[in-house]
Amino acid sequence: MLLGEYHHNIDDKNRLVIPTKYREELGDTFVIARGIEKCLYVYSIKEWEKLVLKLNTLPFTKKDARTFTRSFFSGATVCKFDNNGRINITSPLVSYAGLTKECVIIGVNDRIEIWSEELFNKFMDDNSDALEEIAEHLFEE
Repeated sequence: MLLGEYHHNIDDKNRLVIPTKYREELGDTFVIARGIEKCLYVYSIKEWEKLVLKLNTLPFTKKDARTFTRSFFSGATVCKFDNNGRINITSPLVSYAGLTKECVIIGVNDRIEIWSEELFNKFMDDNSDALEEIAEHLFEE
């Protein structure tokens, strides 16, 4: 399980240090893809393969399915860590997520997410008041 929050800076070569705790969970090879809310999703190969199986069940005849899978897979890339525990994020993904300097790396159960600090803070501020109501709706019995 991936959890926690870490803050690191992305350098001018689009390299970002990933915390040791996450590197151990992700393994040597992993996948980075566009996330839903202008962040990046990082999956271990095992979790990526589970997600791909689910996405393969979407009907290609549905426009929403084609649009989502096109966007999701086209930005995905297989990565490895360098000797310093950094990943090199492609320019399109850096641009998509608005990564400029300060980044927030969070564990979200089966994946990690990489956010620009500005967008992460805005997301948390925008949703903080609604968390109680969201939890109530998700866990209704």
